[in-house]
Amino acid sequence: MAEIDRILSESMKAGASDIHLCADRAPMVRLWGEVRAIRGHSVVPAEENRKRLFEILNTRQIEDLERNFEIDISYVVKDLGRFRVNMHYEDRGLSASFRVVPSRIRTVEELNLPEAAKNLTRLHQGLVLITGPSGCGKSTTLAALIDLINRDSRRHIICIEDPVEFVHRSNLSHIDQREVGVHTRSFSSALRAALREDPDVILVGEMRDLETIAMAITASETGHLVFSTLHTRSASKTIERIINVFPPDQIAQIRTMLAESLAGVISQQLIRNAEGTGRVLALEILLRTSALATLIREGNTYRIPSVMQTGKKHGMMLMDEHIISLYQRGLVDPKHALEKVIDRERFLGILGGRGDTS
Repeated sequence: MAEIDRILSESMKAGASDIHLCADRAPMVRLWGEVRAIRGHSVVPAEENRKRLFEILNTRQIEDLERNFEIDISYVVKDLGRFRVNMHYEDRGLSASFRVVPSRIRTVEELNLPEAAKNLTRLHQGLVLITGPSGCGKSTTLAALIDLINRDSRRHIICIEDPVEFVHRSNLSHIDQREVGVHTRSFSSALRAALREDPDVILVGEMRDLETIAMAITASETGHLVFSTLHTRSASKTIERIINVFPPDQIAQIRTMLAESLAGVISQQLIRNAEGTGRVLALEILLRTSALATLIREGNTYRIPSVMQTGKKHGMMLMDEHIISLYQRGLVDPKHALEKVIDRERFLGILGGRGDTS
């Protein structure tokens, strides 16, 4: 077993979500949202760290790394698991971050996703976005939704990822998984090709640039159900981010296209649980309604929270409302919940004089 594999195994047993192997530093892990050193490990010199990391790369990957100074890959360790890896050069030398990808896809039931989220998988057309900060479980939620489609319906699903994280096995549906840099040159080129491959559902790992965003919206308009992710913290900010990517002369057209194609936005965060032994998923859900379409078309995205407030009967949910509910049920640590809410004053008022955040 390679030395890296031993470190990864030890970190996974401790419950780490991420492992950092840095030049001239001891190995570090992220445990329940916080980064800390792995006990019993000393500083690894830069050259030794580089040698360890090169052991898991093939010739093409080494060439890509040396040419671009960074690379994203997937790494599989037999009998241990799968990892999403980013290697990059920094001031001390070559370093890497390993994200643990569970070998088993968690179901929507295990994640406690509400019925409104499940209903999005039953659509046959539209754009569904999973958003949130890095490390909040977007890939896990996305995998669970694709798994639900795979278990419940007979459709052709094309997944375009960089790199492939969760591995899906065809069940009722037929699934193709393509990795950028291995099976295709870019998200946009794979999306363009996907439209000629008879898909029902298209997963785009991340909408990173204007061309990919435009093609995803177009695909959702032309009879496909498209899932993707963005690094935004709320449903309204998600819509603003998409619109503002486009040049001014295209904004009116994109507003109209997005108003017609957007099926839903699930924004999420992970909050430390009350026991301090894990994290709890907090959600915000925005769903397509005629009122939402009008706001997007007219550029009044600042009023979207009001639509969500009045849309509870449709399954909509505001992030602060869900966090407050989690706190009142004793599921989350109040100090960490306070860090995640938008309206801090309101949450402090609910805490009252209990001193829960001390």
